[in-house]
Amino acid sequence: MICQHCKKNTATLNYVEIINGKKFESHLCEYCYAELYGDLASKANNDLWAGLFGDGPERVKKCPVCGTTYSDYERTGLLGCASCYDVFKEDLLPSIRRIQGKVTHVGKTGENNDEFGLHRKLKILQEELEKALREKRYLDADRLNKQIKEINVKLYGGNG
Repeated sequence: MICQHCKKNTATLNYVEIINGKKFESHLCEYCYAELYGDLASKANNDLWAGLFGDGPERVKKCPVCGTTYSDYERTGLLGCASCYDVFKEDLLPSIRRIQGKVTHVGKTGENNDEFGLHRKLKILQEELEKALREKRYLDADRLNKQIKEINVKLYGGNG
């Protein structure tokens, strides 16, 4: 098997990490492993001493596939690969919520009946109504007026 990081050398080390119940595997050559995670012997010794004498140095969360850290994301605004979204999920959700208002993707589906979508639709219909009245298209204006009333009932209740 070829190293997933350099894609040149033969992978001699398999690194498995379980984060939030999800398993991430990396197949690396010894050089890439040392570059990403440090020397194998020193890592084992550091983990042993940290277990004996407290928590030890703070572990930096790193994507096991591409090696991107959360500080890399904060600095550049870019993630390295698709698995970064799983690895940094808890850290990314507050930023996504702050920027986009919600963390679930709605997409561009036909009926956008949340409050924002209804307000957007209401504004468009009101503009079309004004245009239809200016152009003296009264049948279209009547149809648009009925649609506006339906949206007002959904938004504000009662008879709009």
